Amino acid sequence: MPGKIVQFTTISLDGYIEGEDHDISWHRVDEALHLHLNEELAAMGGFLSGRRTHMLMAGFWPTADADPECSPAMREFAGIWRSTPKVVYSTTLERADWNTTVVSRVDADEVRALAAAADGDLALSGAELSAAFRDLDLIDAYQLYVDPVLVGRGTPLFPPADTGASLRLERTRTFGNGVVLLRYAREREQG
Repeated sequence: MPGKIVQFTTISLDGYIEGEDHDISWHRVDEALHLHLNEELAAMGGFLSGRRTHMLMAGFWPTADADPECSPAMREFAGIWRSTPKVVYSTTLERADWNTTVVSRVDADEVRALAAAADGDLALSGAELSAAFRDLDLIDAYQLYVDPVLVGRGTPLFPPADTGASLRLERTRTFGNGVVLLRYAREREQG
């Protein structure tokens, strides 16, 4: 069975994945949530991201476990991030380190082949990349972590689109810091 493409995102209650100027300081990731995220992401067969998200991650996680200020969960995630295969979609990056392949454009057939060959589901992140995947109907599930904050403005998770989708709630979980996990599967017509 091919892996699923899972939109894996933290959002504000008002629907933003980042505030103005790409601010994500409002994300509420405590140790318990981080341990949960580690468990979820360690099971993924790969990470799919846009250039901005990849550069943010690559700027910190490759050596985070060497920082004595990092929590145990953060040190654990550094290893998960380094070892998990990554695809970064970018027209400007020529190469990337840390087990990363650079792809210049989203091709639906290539994405489906990647999911079919993956050792698990693929975690998708990045607003623009997710919009491109959504336009091509490539997202199988949405795993959203809703933070109890109102950002006001920034980058919305779901920009206006010409397509919709029917979803089925698969699971929820509330964390002690007020973050709520909502996991929805994409309902597809059989035929």
